[in-house]
Amino acid sequence: MFFGLDGVEIGLIIVFLCLFSGILSGFPVAFAISGAAVISFAIIAALDSGGYLIHQAIDKSSAEYSALIADGIRSDFISVFRYPDLPRIGEAVFIGGWETAIDRNLSFVVNRMNERVLAGQSIETLLAVAMFVLMGITLERSKIADDLLTTMSRVFGGLPGGLAVSVVVVGAFLAASTGIVGATVVTMGLLSLPTMLRAGYSKELATGVIAASGTLGQIIPPSIVIVLLGTLAGDLYSAAQETRATLVGCSDALTYLGSPAVLSVGTLFQAALLPGILLAFLYAAYAFCYALLNPSKAPAVSVGESTDEPITRGEGLTWFLAVPGGLVILLVFLMNLGVVGSQSIIVDSFTDSGQTASLRTNVSPECAIAMQDLHGEEAWSTAVAEQTAIENAGGVTEARELGDEERADLVTQQANNAPKIGTGIAVLALLLTLVLTTARGVSPSAASGPLIVGGIGVLLMLLADVVLIGALTTPGVTTLIILLPLLLVVWSMRPAFARLAKNDLLRVVFPPLVLIIAVLGSILGGITNPTPAAALGAGGALMLAAYRKLADQDKSGKIILLATGAVALMLIVGVNFDMRVGLEDVAFENYIAFVFAMSMFLFAMFGLFYACTVLWLGGVLTPVVRETAKVTSMVFTILIGSQMLNLVVISFGGEHYIQQFLRSFDDEWTVFLIVMLVLFVLGFVLDFLEIIYIVIPIVGPVIYGGSFDPKWVTIMIAVNLQTSFLTPPFGFALFYLRGVAPKEVTTGHIYRGVIPFVLIQVFGLLVLALAPGIVTIVPNLLN
Repeated sequence: MFFGLDGVEIGLIIVFLCLFSGILSGFPVAFAISGAAVISFAIIAALDSGGYLIHQAIDKSSAEYSALIADGIRSDFISVFRYPDLPRIGEAVFIGGWETAIDRNLSFVVNRMNERVLAGQSIETLLAVAMFVLMGITLERSKIADDLLTTMSRVFGGLPGGLAVSVVVVGAFLAASTGIVGATVVTMGLLSLPTMLRAGYSKELATGVIAASGTLGQIIPPSIVIVLLGTLAGDLYSAAQETRATLVGCSDALTYLGSPAVLSVGTLFQAALLPGILLAFLYAAYAFCYALLNPSKAPAVSVGESTDEPITRGEGLTWFLAVPGGLVILLVFLMNLGVVGSQSIIVDSFTDSGQTASLRTNVSPECAIAMQDLHGEEAWSTAVAEQTAIENAGGVTEARELGDEERADLVTQQANNAPKIGTGIAVLALLLTLVLTTARGVSPSAASGPLIVGGIGVLLMLLADVVLIGALTTPGVTTLIILLPLLLVVWSMRPAFARLAKNDLLRVVFPPLVLIIAVLGSILGGITNPTPAAALGAGGALMLAAYRKLADQDKSGKIILLATGAVALMLIVGVNFDMRVGLEDVAFENYIAFVFAMSMFLFAMFGLFYACTVLWLGGVLTPVVRETAKVTSMVFTILIGSQMLNLVVISFGGEHYIQQFLRSFDDEWTVFLIVMLVLFVLGFVLDFLEIIYIVIPIVGPVIYGGSFDPKWVTIMIAVNLQTSFLTPPFGFALFYLRGVAPKEVTTGHIYRGVIPFVLIQVFGLLVLALAPGIVTIVPNLLN
């Protein structure tokens, strides 16, 4: 043995030395990982064949080992770390020789590629990566960041450290709309860094806040990191919990946990929302406090004059705070009273099956003891009592098909109990009213007549819903009833939008904000999964960029606006009408709705092709597609290379060795802290992609196999990985900023500037560790 190290330990050192050397060699990372896998395997195989690598394994034929087994200790619980005094035997690291290992690895490589890259369950989610990359690069090329930085500088510039706060706000906004760290850092570095330096800002603060804000795209959804980490974490969590259940004597994870061991990317997006906002707030708070303590290094500045109509403080508080807040509170109050709610009259064709117990109680004695330890005596006793009551009643009642009269009675009963105002019309009325009140606030001196007419139309629409529309009213009749008041509202929308367009902040923020709401809202609300939402975002980004390009060329963007409206109308019709025209009995209004929705779809596709044509002729589409293909290819190539490197580690027992070391600690917190510390240190030299695909599969079965909430574990890892973009010397955000920084800004300035933000990241991790509810509250509320 070399230096008293075990052969497996030497193999791990060789693997990571080859990986670091490959990354530092200057070769593309995607290919360096694959090369490191091949070279490290060859070196380890040569040393093993020469007898230089000896693994000191536990002698399972010894009396001491047999005594432990006789005492009821599981074999997987016995390791050299827990029982270092057990007799050992020396054996080669490659059991059966390296020829057997390479033969097994080749078959594993094929299976892994098929499962995770080509045709596995996660491939659909991985397709969202390409869509989000296209969305981000398109928005970055559409110059949205330029307008955002200018506008936010006018809003916050007058505050101490206002430019730094503006950079944080824009960074958070771009994170939610692009999610591309490189594009965000480069864009803000080119636009805001010269301005901040001319204003007298400290080089350290300016560079630090730009680099840190650019990394928010890794945690604020939609995040590529969460998509990639989520697809892997879901598999690891499911497998780890199945193993955990089996080890305690239960049949499966569902029996043991009482709920399925499932972790989706959509749920992780929900969980990442508040932590991302928290980090953005901490960045902005640091910049503001730094400016208060060092006013000469972060002075307040005036960045241009706004063209907005001046309003008084009272008008601003009334129309931008009191009225919108009051309307939202009123809606929530009416929903709690049952006045507003779903008017659906859909009933099941079968009766409900009998209620089952909250936990499965027909389990083995070992499983019952483990479940009591996990859920507590009270929950177990409750489940036992529930199961006893069910058995006394004759067991669980089987569902049966309802008769026509029974279904008709249920429909009538549900219609009589339905709320007076439907949720859809109530939300539509709220959105329309917010547009009208905001238009009133941004231009108080303009005539209020058109806005009042719109408000009357909203009230008439609600009144018609209460008086004329019931739960049994068909969508077609509902549309005809609200058409007239809706036309009044639509007539008032034109002057309302004209006023909103004159406001700098709304004109700049509104278009990307709508896109963010459309993408995130569909995911967070559970309407769809990330892949279709990403496709919607990519299409919306193309149309938004085309509209901006046409505006720069002084051409009309009416086709883009009409196509956007067609998408909205298509979605509204699709939600409210039954589009299944292939059924035997189809209502006439549904045929009309289908034809209308199809027409809107065709026009929307025409608008998308028109947008692509505008961008192509403008020289934007080609580089966007090329860059998207480059980034996506890099991600998938790294995925393939990392699988090869993982298989090398597995082949000589490295993965099992690391997992045994982690499982030798009885305290879950100790294990998790060790893993987080290792990830933090590796972030100094490895990119987040390498950490996700190389390190997480090794430690994942341990950290996901305990009692911690998998959402919390994954978000903690994601925030930790975000730090890898900032940590010197190889933080990618630092390289991106160094490439666009002026000559007077040195690498030392950038390194010193990011150190406070790295500490903020660590503080953010501590806050999430002490208050895990920040991560879990949004998924729990939405689900």
